[in-house]
Amino acid sequence: MNRRDFLKASALTGAAIIMKPGTAADLMVQSAQNPATGAGFDLVAAMGGEPEPMFRQAIAEMGGMKKFIKPGWQVVVKPNAAWDRPPERAANTNPELVGEIVRHCLEAGAREVIVFDNTCDDWRRAYTASGIEAATRAAGGRMMPAHQKSYYRSASLPEGKILKSTLIHQAILDCDAWINVPILKHHGGTHLTIAMKNYMGIVWDRRFFHWNGLQQCIADSCTYSKRPVLNIVDAYRVLTANGPQGRSEADVATPKALFISQDIVAVDTASARFFSQIRNIPIESVSHIAKGQELNLGTMDIDQLNVKRIRL
Repeated sequence: MNRRDFLKASALTGAAIIMKPGTAADLMVQSAQNPATGAGFDLVAAMGGEPEPMFRQAIAEMGGMKKFIKPGWQVVVKPNAAWDRPPERAANTNPELVGEIVRHCLEAGAREVIVFDNTCDDWRRAYTASGIEAATRAAGGRMMPAHQKSYYRSASLPEGKILKSTLIHQAILDCDAWINVPILKHHGGTHLTIAMKNYMGIVWDRRFFHWNGLQQCIADSCTYSKRPVLNIVDAYRVLTANGPQGRSEADVATPKALFISQDIVAVDTASARFFSQIRNIPIESVSHIAKGQELNLGTMDIDQLNVKRIRL
């Protein structure tokens, strides 16, 4: 990543998340002045640190992991672990971030933390090469396969416009809570892949999405009634071209950023704005985000949210 691109990416705490006077900026001041209203933010954006300390500060600003995970719960952490690529290629979620999230869940009292993805490459190679399996085990979590149809059960999506039902991985169906942890990267089909598109790793038949309106099916899948308790977007390394796999490390920038929110539309909006500071991809081209807002999954108007920005 050259100096010019880095300076563009540094707009995270400015242009990337635009806050108008009298809206989110005022809410930040009010929260600082009134601890009773400062129990957490709607969206936290962090930049400039390593994955673990960025997450630690961001989750603290959100109110701490214990706000979202309760003792005795079975928890799923769902990264993007789809590709037989090392972390430096930015095709998968950063393993250090995944491990840190698993640790926080266990410290919050989770009885078990399961990590899985319906991979595109061979699942054993993808889990190993991504570093996610090793990081998960080191943190005390358990990897689960997702490569056979028997791992999935039917789930109804009555609010979907095209996708009315789909097969969803049993770990999601059976857990008490799940955390969505995508990587922000370029994608040839949807222009960007972020939190909403990461749902494609919890379903079995992704061909239906591609054959019947990919962007709408992505939004429809997110209407499943068990929503993530958190969406944590890894933008430590960003694949800027030739996604979703990339061709070489030349496709990778390292802006060192992270976004976290319960609002999946808002976190995708903030992440897409951030990406546009590195490579100009209009958010309108990532149309599943607007379609998600139409389905009342969240808001693209992040200027109206209580946003916290952190520089490490």
